[in-house]
Order: sequence, then structure tokens, then C-alpha cells
Amino acid sequence: MLRGLLTLLLFQGIGEAAVYFSGAPIPGPVVGMLLLFLALQLSRIELPVWLGEAGHFLIRWLSLMFIPACVGFFFLSSIETNQWLAVAGVILLATLTTMMATAFLMALLLKKSLKSEADNQ
Repeated sequence: MLRGLLTLLLFQGIGEAAVYFSGAPIPGPVVGMLLLFLALQLSRIELPVWLGEAGHFLIRWLSLMFIPACVGFFFLSSIETNQWLAVAGVILLATLTTMMATAFLMALLLKKSLKSEADNQ
């Protein structure tokens, strides 16, 4: 599992470096995960077990990783009272968009998986 966590951190670091040197307005971890995805796709190998275990470990504890951000958000003194409605609206819109994109991607992948299984039988 340590090997998987180190691999994830390596790609996150590569993503951070790419964003730092390019000045792109994208979070470094997002770029790192895209690079990891591309590396796995281009290598045409199945997801290594050690990388899958590290990912499952992090996903299992994902809700705990949001606690510091949520607590810090409530102590921001720079947000005025007239901005709370805009912040709440953005959070709601982002949540709904993410849920819809996830549902669409899941339906697409399930359809592809079922078609692949039907072709193999």
C-alpha cells in the first residue's frame, strides 16, 4: 500500500510542478490525476493491485479529509454577510453538476461494460 500512496503523491507532485511552471488555473492534484490516468491508459495494463488498494484506502477516509476545509470555511472573516447566498448557490450548483456528471459517466461505463460482457459470451 505504501507503494501506491507514494505513486499517488508522485503524480500529485508532478501535477503541482506542471501547474506552477505553466501558470495554468487548474489545481495541481487534478493535473496529477489526469497524468496518472493517461499513464495507465497508454501503458494498456490493468490497474496494479497496490495502486487500487491505496485508492480504496483514501476513498474510505475521504469524508474525514473534508473536515479541515469545512471548519476553516466557517472561520473566514473576509466573507461578508451579503456573500453567503452566492457561496451557498455555488456550492449547490457544483454539487448538482458533479452528481449529474457522475451519474452520466456511470451509466455510460455500465452500458459499455454490459456490451463488452455480451460480446464475450
